[in-house]
Amino acid sequence: MQPPKDTARHRAHMPEGSSGVLNARSLTTAHRRLAQLLQPGLAVLDVGCGTGAITRGIAEAVAPNGRAVGIDVHPGLVEEARRLHSNVPGLSFETADVYHLPFHNQFDIVTAARVLQWLANPLAALQQLAAAVKPGGRVVILEYNHEKIAWQPPPPLSMQEFYSAFLRWRADAGMDNAIADHLAELFARVGLTDISVTSQHEITRRGDADFTTRIGIWAEGAASRGQQMVADGVISEALRAAAETDYRNWINESAASQTMYLLAVEGLRPA
Repeated sequence: MQPPKDTARHRAHMPEGSSGVLNARSLTTAHRRLAQLLQPGLAVLDVGCGTGAITRGIAEAVAPNGRAVGIDVHPGLVEEARRLHSNVPGLSFETADVYHLPFHNQFDIVTAARVLQWLANPLAALQQLAAAVKPGGRVVILEYNHEKIAWQPPPPLSMQEFYSAFLRWRADAGMDNAIADHLAELFARVGLTDISVTSQHEITRRGDADFTTRIGIWAEGAASRGQQMVADGVISEALRAAAETDYRNWINESAASQTMYLLAVEGLRPA
């Protein structure tokens, strides 16, 4: 039986402390393919905008005559986005549900980055995104295949156990852990054409200026998402705490690299 959509919605809720990760992102570093496609004068919808860091970059790229609209289902994130970026011309934020978008045939580009991975029904969401774009417009989705993450050397056993439980926790809610590799098929099913796939893998190596921050995302995950997993009975608090502590020690002592498998998939709505 397919788990109810509300289970995925509950588990996708941004835990306390997530704003820092969202605010650290930018258009040029966190959505590179979209940055290449933007030009002045375009109207762009950013679905799942979080605190608006990437959306701000979109607005700046399409200025002076373009516009960027960021939407998110979490009112608190939308409120923070407005507070942080209210001074940017052509930029606005709204609270809206990806399954019920209030837009039709309005945007040159509709994008969602790292959003569909948290949905129990990404096909229904993609249908909404495709309806929001103008005929001849482009849909651009950025997503992970979490099953293809690679660490060198392997992280501590506690983190390996935590990560396996994380994937099960997601899958039990109907989320697709390998969605990046399934997007092209979903694009075709909603009628998008000229579909292309661009590798956007996130690779960090010891010696990079932001190495500790980027590879530390899973320590932060154990500290935040891990609390949700404990509450759901998926792991024990002892395992969660060990994964966080052991992984932080591994980062400091022996971690060499991390590769997160990430693809940008785009397609056109037929004119």
